[in-house]
Amino acid sequence: MNRLFISAAHKSSGKTTVCIGLCAALAARGEGVQPFKKGPDYIDPLWLGLAAGRPCYNLDAYLMGAEEIRAQVARRMHGATLGLIEGNKGLYDGLDLEGANSNAAMAALLGTPVVLVIDARGMTRGIAPLILGYQAFDPSIRIAGVILNQLGGSRHEAKLRAVIQHYTGVPVLGAVQHDERMAIAERHLGLVPSNEAQAARARVEEIAARVASQVDLEALLEVARSAGALAALGRPREGGDPVKPSTAQVSNFRNGVPAFAGTTGAPVRIGIARDAAFGFYYPGDLDALRAAGAELVDFSALQDSHLPKVDGVFIGGGFPETHMAALAANESLRRELHDAIEAGLPAYAECGGLMYLARGIEWNGRAAPMVGVLPADIVMHPRQVGRGYVHLRETGRGPWPRSPAPLIHAHEFHYSSVENLAPDVEFAYEVERGHGIDGRHDGIVHKNLLASYAHLRDVAGNPWARRFVDFVRSCKHAA
Repeated sequence: MNRLFISAAHKSSGKTTVCIGLCAALAARGEGVQPFKKGPDYIDPLWLGLAAGRPCYNLDAYLMGAEEIRAQVARRMHGATLGLIEGNKGLYDGLDLEGANSNAAMAALLGTPVVLVIDARGMTRGIAPLILGYQAFDPSIRIAGVILNQLGGSRHEAKLRAVIQHYTGVPVLGAVQHDERMAIAERHLGLVPSNEAQAARARVEEIAARVASQVDLEALLEVARSAGALAALGRPREGGDPVKPSTAQVSNFRNGVPAFAGTTGAPVRIGIARDAAFGFYYPGDLDALRAAGAELVDFSALQDSHLPKVDGVFIGGGFPETHMAALAANESLRRELHDAIEAGLPAYAECGGLMYLARGIEWNGRAAPMVGVLPADIVMHPRQVGRGYVHLRETGRGPWPRSPAPLIHAHEFHYSSVENLAPDVEFAYEVERGHGIDGRHDGIVHKNLLASYAHLRDVAGNPWARRFVDFVRSCKHAA
């Protein structure tokens, strides 16, 4: 299993753009590139998946156990010739004092050599102690090479190469010049999603051409070939084993009565809102929905005037605020969604989906009506309202609860808040860490709808996809 871990000295080093270029350039050479992204992220994986021609899967040590991460890599690498793992933030950054959830810990867990992307703007001789420090901080991490980024020209590159060779001996695998044509527009959540950017494929090809001409791809592949076999890896170092959620099978009860029968095996159709406004879906979660027996039916909240014939609906996150005029203009779909959910259609909405199902969105002095099935208004703010990992405890009032209620690890990232919420609203979750709706609750429950700011991951400790599909199946057979 040839593989690379692409990390950086610090955040905003241009690492993702370099990774996009590498995925596309290597795929163009005939490599079957399987991209992975460390941590909770929707936008970077959209670009990486587009560049590689294969879905990008997330590896999250906070939500997944060590063996689950290894199994994910081994399973998704089937049919690929190269695994490319992009880290988040800097190589040693992370929430844990001992670095248990850092990029370095992930690289060690997967026995994968690290290539460090360094934003070298304004640097000359000072790049040597930076590289030496990263090497010395944890000798168990193999920094197999560096890619210099944002260089000021050929003279700048020559100076840096001479310094690195003289003081460190670390191979320089590439030197990418500063080029405005490689930039991807950014927004408050990071890069503009590839499902939204016009001519995204052309932009990827342009980035790939520049990366291919400035990075030694053959030397990079030699580094990838030096990675050990996953099956031969030992346990992660002490203190580096991620959280291991329980995989125990539990029954689902509401007030002591089974909440749904879960008639296993009967097929169901679940509509997925996928367009420029809604695109935040984990490929692994979509795979889990299919594995549970769901046929996923895409529809556009922007362009489709009618809801397809489905047994349930899943509306993920995205940027409904930037498309609120077009969403509001699609009155027929808004009305059909409203009436279907009011009539009991099972539905699940995360973040942007929650915003869309509310009465309306207010942003930058403008307002637009939305579906109106949730008794609340959405207000956008210039600063983040909720960000990071969340801990949720189920209240038992959600449409597909578990009992006893486990602690759910998930994540949130939103600039909006829920205002004017009806006082009698029920919540599916108590928030033990994070913000959610009001700092104490998340998961608005209405009929057979669950709408929350939390983004769930279908992992061993929270197999939500099967629970939702079972609930949809149960509702279909009860109708």
